[in-house]
Amino acid sequence: MSLIACDHLSFAYEGLTVVDDVSFHVDAGWYLSIVGENGAGKSTLVRGLLHLKTPSRGTIRFDEGLREDEIGYLPQQTVVQRNFPASVEEVVLSGCLNHLGWRVWYSKEQRRRAEERMDLLGITSLRDRCYRELSGGQQQRVLLARALCAARKVLLLDEPVTGLDPIATRTLYQAIRMLHEERHMTILMVSHDIQSAVSESDHILHLARKGRFFGSTREYLTSPLGKAYLEGWQA
Repeated sequence: MSLIACDHLSFAYEGLTVVDDVSFHVDAGWYLSIVGENGAGKSTLVRGLLHLKTPSRGTIRFDEGLREDEIGYLPQQTVVQRNFPASVEEVVLSGCLNHLGWRVWYSKEQRRRAEERMDLLGITSLRDRCYRELSGGQQQRVLLARALCAARKVLLLDEPVTGLDPIATRTLYQAIRMLHEERHMTILMVSHDIQSAVSESDHILHLARKGRFFGSTREYLTSPLGKAYLEGWQA
């Protein structure tokens, strides 16, 4: 059984349908990129997967072995988030909040987990720095470490490289690739960067007002929708 299976999903805002009749699944170990033009409903779909938005039609099923608190989420950053007045360690630790239960303080295991995530992403030296004083690339690595504190099996990434310079973008993609290949994390990434999406991921879900694609990246590259979109991007 797939980790996540979506059947005939639709989402609407105030009666206006923004995602219409989408079906796809995500198996363990996949790296799925969700691409498409602005307004196609990519971020809305992610909100639905997180149960932050209720479908107007269709179903979302999780494998019985996958709990909601095993999914890490890296949202698009807002101005308020970029100016958050907390230390790097505090931000990363906050990824453990869903696992606190009735406890008031973080456990030794959660602190060890946050330490390991910071080390994994090369930000241990920043632990006492104020988050809002960091560069955009550093902030994204901090937020990725935070998402990893929440994640056990799946990472949902919503436009993770938006606003980053080319070097920071490359570094973040390398970190995500390492998590997928070495830590065997299942990745779902919303991206407007189609060239990076097809080079990084092994499956593509393309949402468009006219047409739709779901399948392997290799199949996408030879599909009419994929070829047309890539040609338009390169033009």
